[in-house]
Amino acid sequence: MQQHMPLDAVLMVIAIGAYVISALALLGYFFSREEWLKHLGIPLAIAGVAAQIAQLVARWEITHIWPLLNLYGSLSLFSVVSVGIFIYFAYRYKLWFAGGFVVGLAALFLAYATTWYEGAMPAVPSLQSYWAKIHVPLVVASYGAFMVAFVVSAMYLLKYYYEQRLATAPAPANLAMAGGGSSANLNTGEMRVRLDSPNIAAAAAAGNATAYWFNTMPSLAQLDILVYRVVAVGLPLLTLGIITGAMWAHEAWGAYWQWDPKETAALFSWIVYAIYMHLHTRSAWRGVRSTWISAVGFLTIMFCYFGVNLWISGLHSYKM
Repeated sequence: MQQHMPLDAVLMVIAIGAYVISALALLGYFFSREEWLKHLGIPLAIAGVAAQIAQLVARWEITHIWPLLNLYGSLSLFSVVSVGIFIYFAYRYKLWFAGGFVVGLAALFLAYATTWYEGAMPAVPSLQSYWAKIHVPLVVASYGAFMVAFVVSAMYLLKYYYEQRLATAPAPANLAMAGGGSSANLNTGEMRVRLDSPNIAAAAAAGNATAYWFNTMPSLAQLDILVYRVVAVGLPLLTLGIITGAMWAHEAWGAYWQWDPKETAALFSWIVYAIYMHLHTRSAWRGVRSTWISAVGFLTIMFCYFGVNLWISGLHSYKM
């Protein structure tokens, strides 16, 4: 007798497929700036989000178990929230150039989630709480925001260090004729002058294809502000997640805080991002210094999410 694939599994396959094709299209747009690739990737990313939301709802309806209590469901939410937050910021701030990396990472995490599929297993008693419907979405949503911030941070650092490389490299003759690093004569045609990356603008005007490609990206200042705005979404979510986690811990284990490895790692990540938000208000730290803190912050998030949950025994360990 032929067995049919459950609806939630079908939706998962559709979501992964949509993300993979979207990521490839948006990566193509990132490198070529061909508009048709962007117009192909955007609806596919949205379709992936819709399929994932439908998958989580279908799984809940089929099993009658809250679908976010294991790594399979948690990573599914992480993927959909990451892409959803990216789509919001991309529409608002023209961030589509980063889409291939965000959606590609979401596809990888979602594919990895399928390796943790455990079927319809009931939750242990400590997880059967209304706090599961509050705490887990808040924390995982913060992780998604931090992933988007990480991708934009990487874009900033890539452009910043290319600008520094051009600043220290000998200027070719055609670059000197184009302005030699001055942006005074570059405001023509399709060129966009970036006052915080004049060497890239000058090299682009002289015919340097790599520099021209970098010059089509937002300015360093714009990227810096984008990182700040995305972190400003993630940090309050993580703060609420830690608070609600403490409330849940008190209900389940009788104490608000037990210095469990997960609790400690989450607190450390919160401190890193709080430092980022504070230092970003200081002009001397705004830019490359604070962007590095954002990048390191996401590494602490990944350790908190995977390192603690998979490699270290504790109350939050998925391997138990």
